[in-house]
Amino acid sequence: MPSRVHAYSAHIDRLVGDAEPEVFVAPSTRHDVPGVTALRFAGLPRRGMATSITYGVSLVRHRSWEHGTAELCMCVRSSDAIWSRVLGYLGEQLRGVCPFTYGNTIDFGERIASDTRMTAFFVHASTVIEREDAIGIDVSEPSLSGTDLITIQGMYPIHEIERQFINERGLDAFWNQVWDTYDVSRPPAV
Repeated sequence: MPSRVHAYSAHIDRLVGDAEPEVFVAPSTRHDVPGVTALRFAGLPRRGMATSITYGVSLVRHRSWEHGTAELCMCVRSSDAIWSRVLGYLGEQLRGVCPFTYGNTIDFGERIASDTRMTAFFVHASTVIEREDAIGIDVSEPSLSGTDLITIQGMYPIHEIERQFINERGLDAFWNQVWDTYDVSRPPAV
């Protein structure tokens, strides 16, 4: 019988085709669940970009999750693998604490990587995974009762001033600014 992780892996494999990931594991700070794995797919969706997807965030429930759990996806125009490591680290540190719902902002507290001045993130729908492939991924184990659904949430690196803007004016006000979601070296949009 397929397990939860096998069902999720099969879904990701279907999305990325033959692409082989680099695998990073953020060790667990909890004794009851494993760490968070971040899969980094260099060259996806196009050359010069990298898409990272987690598994393990959804193993720790958040009280506000009613219709499923969350995993994370981030796509950046960067060759630095630290972006994937940071995604796994954030997922591990904040699972059960942050609901990872649209509009949540996260203050990383320092430059995320050497190729950026960004120090924060926000959560929104993924721009690299189609909605029907990101929402309601059924990873239910046949031997267990109930339905187990995962939604893959998009994580976007931003500048601190942008994080403050989102917190003050809302995500829609920021999302409608002119900015490149993948450019980690861009200036602030606000």
